[in-house]
Amino acid sequence: MSILEMKVPSPGESITEVEIATWLVKDGDYVEKDQPIAEVDSDKATLELPAEESGVITLKAEEGDVVQVGQVVCLIDRDAAKPSGGEAAAPAEKKEETPKAEDPKKEEPKKEEAPKPAATSYATGAPSPAAKKILDEKGIEASQILGSGRDGRISKSDAELAAKPAMGGSSLSATGSRSTTTTKLSVLRRKIAQRLVSVKNETAMLTTFNEVDMSEIFRLRKQYKDEFAQKHGVGLGFMSFFTKAVTRALQMYPDVNASIDGDFKVNYDFCDISVAVSGPKGLMVPVLRNAENMSFRSIEANIKDLATKVRDGKITVDEMTGGTFTITNGGTFGSMLSTPIINPPQSAILGMHNIIQRPVAVDGQVVIRPMMYVAMSYDHRIIDGKESVGFLVAVKEGIDNPVEFLMGGDEKRGLEL
Repeated sequence: MSILEMKVPSPGESITEVEIATWLVKDGDYVEKDQPIAEVDSDKATLELPAEESGVITLKAEEGDVVQVGQVVCLIDRDAAKPSGGEAAAPAEKKEETPKAEDPKKEEPKKEEAPKPAATSYATGAPSPAAKKILDEKGIEASQILGSGRDGRISKSDAELAAKPAMGGSSLSATGSRSTTTTKLSVLRRKIAQRLVSVKNETAMLTTFNEVDMSEIFRLRKQYKDEFAQKHGVGLGFMSFFTKAVTRALQMYPDVNASIDGDFKVNYDFCDISVAVSGPKGLMVPVLRNAENMSFRSIEANIKDLATKVRDGKITVDEMTGGTFTITNGGTFGSMLSTPIINPPQSAILGMHNIIQRPVAVDGQVVIRPMMYVAMSYDHRIIDGKESVGFLVAVKEGIDNPVEFLMGGDEKRGLEL
């Protein structure tokens, strides 16, 4: 017999343990090589565990178990023969389980014998002193209650049970289901919770707000979306404009593109932009490396690729590690305004919101424009109010007038058309 011991691989540097989130197979199943057999949660991502060989699997860990990297979690018997016709056999087994029709006479239910009346005495139907007090307080007749005490006496518990419907008439009572469900948080969710609480406790976080006019971006997307998609194979979305506007603003205000390391400030000469993406396991933040050098096409293609990996559960820890600034878009869920929380160890985050057609004053005239509120949360320990406001104004300039500030005055050249 050739047995393979499957050990937990290292999901990434500094990760020493993972949690078995879900087994995708059952004990004794035959698995194929590279078939996903489990989902494991680390403190940074949820990853699939593929079978290293084909064979019959024996599980050595339960769902919810925290296991060390390198620990054996299952065995695979490589000599086990692959079952044949397994799928065809299932309906046949199900057919055998179906009961045959029987003689109608045998299906007639047996008549239940009526219970014999209990012997009565002077105590039958009489409440005990404690029960009588409860019944009198609630205005309940003793004759309405069947006593469960000795010789049919009405006990205190009988009276309390009978009083419950009367008490239930209170306006304070609740109706309907009152059940609760307790579910253990995944290791990823627990880690996110710890990080968010630490940010609130350990940073001097403030938020500044502004609004941007999306009219020019709407015009550019409407005018060039078909040509852009045909040439580059990706759509022209909002995120490329905001990423370009953010990288420009970061180069103008380098303290926003920095972090604190003990008593030191670390400034980065590159812009690694973390983009918040919603996935089945929660919010993930894959990183666009050196986004300051990316074109509109490159940004859109990379975001599409990373978002697909997040939603398919195939994003790696390395693809989410690092980042010098984060962009999050709550507008996709309908958020009008919010104060985003900094993604540590970064020092700032930009929050996008939904786009609303609103009346605004332009050149002394009231016009309807597609407007969006933007919010920037920042760590006041290294970013002053002047830098934070200036940064957000620079982002606003890039969004309000993308051709001038993001495309060098030539929109077709800026979009590589």
